[in-house]
Amino acid sequence: MPPIITITDLTKSYASGFQALTGINLQIDKGEIFALLGPNGAGKTTLINIICGIVTPSGGTVVADGYDIQRDYRATRSKIGLVPQELTTDAFETVWATVNFSRGLFGRAPNPAFIDKLLRDLSLKDKRNDKIMTLSGGMKRRVMIAKALSHEPEILFLDEPTAGVDVELRRDMWNLVRGLRAQGVTIILTTHYIEEAEEMADRIGVINKGSLILVQEKIELMKKLGKRQLTLHLQTPMQHIPTELAGWGLELKAEGQHLVYTVGGDNSIDIASLLERMNKLSIVIKDLQTHQSSLEDIFVSLVSSRA
Repeated sequence: MPPIITITDLTKSYASGFQALTGINLQIDKGEIFALLGPNGAGKTTLINIICGIVTPSGGTVVADGYDIQRDYRATRSKIGLVPQELTTDAFETVWATVNFSRGLFGRAPNPAFIDKLLRDLSLKDKRNDKIMTLSGGMKRRVMIAKALSHEPEILFLDEPTAGVDVELRRDMWNLVRGLRAQGVTIILTTHYIEEAEEMADRIGVINKGSLILVQEKIELMKKLGKRQLTLHLQTPMQHIPTELAGWGLELKAEGQHLVYTVGGDNSIDIASLLERMNKLSIVIKDLQTHQSSLEDIFVSLVSSRA
């Protein structure tokens, strides 16, 4: 099956000379959840806005479900839903009216049952007749999501969708995302809550300074770049690591009070053998703890190494 989005040699530069994107090449498969991670100003929103037809690229091509986003604008836009970072809603309209109007903008026939279900899934059913200006920030965010889904898009972009919202909305949002993926909808998200990407995404892309520095399946990324670490708290601080332990690649930390054993994500920590060897050397351990790298650890390491 061909990818639903194909980005080839995409660039974006501004009159000021600022290069927002440099040679982006990316393919996104139908029905996957793709998380795009990067620090502020890395180019995440610029990339999303180009695919959605809001920003014009300086070079390269983007094809969405077989249609060129510039040449076939109407066809591609009808297939895409966008939940932007900023809350931009019609303050004096009711929830029902603004969501229903959004559906009509894309030429979709009226479907009150679908709009009802959408509002119910986003806990907006009781607010359907309320004017948007009376809603809380979290409720307005729900309305933005409902508008983006009103025309039943095949591709959904979520640009920091849960930034500054409550735990309840975040839970509802991800339940909805799981349901959409089960229906075959492709979801591309950016988020500062990296634990969300770790939980939800099938693949991860990391963008920094306008360049895509890594694209990989989440599980493979965790195996390849993740680390497991064992920290042994010593009864008596060490001045140096005994030669009998040299083959383990251990490190002394905390002024000799901690002995740290680190292995790559694909390898296992042989705790039993290490403890047996230390016992023979009469090295007393007060406590021990293990740590498995998270996606956030990997992300910080990747971005920092290219700072």
